[in-house]
Amino acid sequence: MISEHRASLGTLGLCKAFGMARATFYRAIKKVHSPHTERPANFRRIPDEQRQQIIATLNSERFCDMSPPEVFTTLLDKQIYLCSIRSMYRILSENHQNVQRRQSHPRNLPRPELLATKPNQLWSWDITKLKGPFKWTYFYLYKILDVFSRYVVGWMVAFKESSALAEALIGDTCLKQKIVPGTLTVHADNGPSMTSKPVAYLLIDLGVAKTHSRPHVSNDNPFSEAAFKTLKYRPDFPEMFGSLEDSRSFCQNFFRWYNHEHHHAGIAMFSPYEVHYGLVDRRATQRKNALDQAYRKNPERFVKGTPVVNLPPKEVWINKPNVKENVKEHAQNVSLNTINQLSHFY
Repeated sequence: MISEHRASLGTLGLCKAFGMARATFYRAIKKVHSPHTERPANFRRIPDEQRQQIIATLNSERFCDMSPPEVFTTLLDKQIYLCSIRSMYRILSENHQNVQRRQSHPRNLPRPELLATKPNQLWSWDITKLKGPFKWTYFYLYKILDVFSRYVVGWMVAFKESSALAEALIGDTCLKQKIVPGTLTVHADNGPSMTSKPVAYLLIDLGVAKTHSRPHVSNDNPFSEAAFKTLKYRPDFPEMFGSLEDSRSFCQNFFRWYNHEHHHAGIAMFSPYEVHYGLVDRRATQRKNALDQAYRKNPERFVKGTPVVNLPPKEVWINKPNVKENVKEHAQNVSLNTINQLSHFY
């Protein structure tokens, strides 16, 4: 019947009569003449029973607060391989359990540029407040972090923020880490303890260089800020601490976990302790053996071939220089010098 009306009215007239677009009409005709065929099943797809096991593991009490890379690495260190990190994200997405990650945007301003290529070459330190038992009461957490390894080399909790306490902590930490004069740079923000004369004089006596962030720019001290965020976003971090001893006990357990058990994304999911004390090769060999075994068992799951264990970066920057901007600035300076030289001939 539609064919008869189409022959008499034409396609355009028929579509106007029924109030539909021509694209809709042609799409319907195409479906009738070429029915949809189902796509062949992906032979690499993880079986449904195993997918249920993976989502159950991700939602377990042990792993429910961890990201997929953290879960993957923790299991891999136990010689257990469930699936790839990407597959974990895909399975979480299918179960509507993915969450948005926050991102930071760099500021286009003059900035300190610091490089670390080994442990105890660049430290970052800062102080944060921990809420006490009553309103307007706080405890102060001092923390010194090695930028290359992310290892917390020194920390303490006190009743107040004091340059004398900071001086004592830095001095004891340098002694414990056996710092040689002229080999270390200490970076901090512009707080009163960081810019105090006692701390400055101590660093001069120890032969340690010091640098500071730009005012009100937290991205100039990103490693200390990230460590404090990891602390305060822990599931067991309390809204307030009942006493100074309570806060010290919590921080002691946290920094033990952070240094020895936490798989840090910035250092290829190794622990700060392993990077700081040169134990990366041994752990990487264990991970490589586990991945090779999984590859031999199910090679079809590894689309890119033999899996490779990522290693920590060889250099870590606070504000890595922008090469393009430096080249552009150099070209502008050369052009100005050329113009100045030519002006002498006229």
